[in-house]
Amino acid sequence: MNTDDLHVKLRAVFDEVMRRNPGEAEFHQAVYEVLTSLGPVVAKHPEYADTAVIRRLCEPERQIIFRVPWIDDSGIVQLNRGFRVEFNSALGPFKGGLRFHPSVYLGIVKFLGFEQIFKNSLTGLPIGGGKGGSDFDPKGRSNAEVMRFCQSFMTELYRHLGEYTDVPAGDIGVGMREIGYMFGQYKRITNRYESGVFTGKGLTWGGSQVRTEATGYGTVFFVDEILRSRGKSFDGKRAVVSGSGNVAIYAIEKIHELGGVVVGCSDSSGYVVDEKGIDLELLKEIKEVRRGRIAEYADARGGTTEFVSGGSVWDIPCDVALPCATQNELDGDAATELIKSGCKIVAEGANMPCTPAAVKLFADAGVTFAPGKAANAGGVATSGLEMQQNASRDSWTFEDTEARLAEIMGRIHDRCLTTADRYGQPGNYVAGANIAGFIRVADAMVALGLV
Repeated sequence: MNTDDLHVKLRAVFDEVMRRNPGEAEFHQAVYEVLTSLGPVVAKHPEYADTAVIRRLCEPERQIIFRVPWIDDSGIVQLNRGFRVEFNSALGPFKGGLRFHPSVYLGIVKFLGFEQIFKNSLTGLPIGGGKGGSDFDPKGRSNAEVMRFCQSFMTELYRHLGEYTDVPAGDIGVGMREIGYMFGQYKRITNRYESGVFTGKGLTWGGSQVRTEATGYGTVFFVDEILRSRGKSFDGKRAVVSGSGNVAIYAIEKIHELGGVVVGCSDSSGYVVDEKGIDLELLKEIKEVRRGRIAEYADARGGTTEFVSGGSVWDIPCDVALPCATQNELDGDAATELIKSGCKIVAEGANMPCTPAAVKLFADAGVTFAPGKAANAGGVATSGLEMQQNASRDSWTFEDTEARLAEIMGRIHDRCLTTADRYGQPGNYVAGANIAGFIRVADAMVALGLV
């Protein structure tokens, strides 16, 4: 990362981030990506730098690290580490998911929390940014083990949460099962049925319609807005989606509903190519019911469907690419292959799945690139809608909630384009998302004083 690319007033900010947060490469990358967009803002509004708003924005309000002891089914004591980074509450209570995965450490949580500030800002909803999780891996664990871990995790974290303080949701490794166990422990300890303290809940106990589908649907709605702004649609478009988890599955579902065809998806073992279009019901059966591997899809589908062990799903030619797996999964080599195959749009369904090298290649080649803080904001947007329903003791239909999600994604798209134009970078969704998200938070921080 070359600080020469930064506005002179932002170089010291980034140097300070590097010095104060050693060894946290993902966090450094996320901060650098935002700061590279803010040069025109600082030139027009030097007060943001002069009053240390940007410096303060790069420092979490609170960082919580704790141990999580629990007992496995063999009676052996296990030990994990828990995290919650409450990054910025200028717009509302901290809001962001919990990730349970062996790769989780403080740098990952801080990168995710920093991204969440701008993502939540872009939705226009009154929610701040935060993130959390643990290096616990739920894969291969029994329901009883997952429950005992979640209860131990929440026994420490509960004291930092509240519907007006910090509202977690799910992320990688944390679905409705885990949310249920944690919410149950929160209710047990506090003696309060505080529905608004978690989002991603089950429909029978305070959850919202469309929450499961929201991130995948929202990403596709954003791409549909890009296409419609150019007088086009998904009809006949070939798409490739990385991953085969929750985000990927519902991105595939919505692309098919809008007339596109998804010809490839993946998991950590490899990818499948299905020229007829991914059979969504079969994929759901394997990944959601059996919790199996993507290779099983190819075996069950038969015909010309091919499973490729390892390799890159981005070798499949497509018009639209949606990286929906994990951070930094799509690198410069993969970007080069997508450009060669004629890919026109790349939208991030995951958080920061494209490396800086890939993003630069897309920009140089004229490939439209939609960053995750805008394109995958559908999940947190629907979490915000769940919070609204909980606060009013109300429940909306699937159709009503989906329509509101589509409306929010349309506003985010338009806000990105309008802001990019205003700051001299027409069509640049990265600049538009970063600047629009930043200005709303920065103005709130200024209004609230030195907090």
